[in-house]
Amino acid sequence: MSIVKHSGQRVAVLIDVQNLYHSAKNLFGARVNFGAILKLAVSNRSLIRAFAYVVKTKTGEEKPFFEALIEQGIETRERDLQEFFGGIKKADWDVGITVDAIRIAPSVDTIVLASGDGDFFQLVEFLQNQGKRVEVIAFGRSASAKIKEKADEFIDLGESPAKYLLKTPK
Repeated sequence: MSIVKHSGQRVAVLIDVQNLYHSAKNLFGARVNFGAILKLAVSNRSLIRAFAYVVKTKTGEEKPFFEALIEQGIETRERDLQEFFGGIKKADWDVGITVDAIRIAPSVDTIVLASGDGDFFQLVEFLQNQGKRVEVIAFGRSASAKIKEKADEFIDLGESPAKYLLKTPK
């Protein structure tokens, strides 16, 4: 079955930065090329909004990365890293991504979720029930089997890693 992505489709792209970052690091020892991910997600369609869900640390060392995302036309949604007793750190964006997806759904035809997190299974199902096309972009080896099956289209970044990864400096 061929998938039609016509230029009139209105697209929103939601990028789970932590999910892609950790997958790329663990699978390939590399960093993600978010500009290439955005280009793949839009695929010559009409981009309405692109959000990257990122985490701020106390040191602010990630600021240049956030600025690079913005320069590529990706809006950042920032959340502070939470540090708990015992040194446990957490930065969960699942609810924020879900709320944004539901908010923007009436304005778009397609939502591209750049995350392999299986917690988004119900979101994908909800959006499809609202008549939206839902595409998932992630590294297949670390993506949830359920979300890969549920999406209208699953694009495996791991099939062409050179296109979507940057070399990690030594």
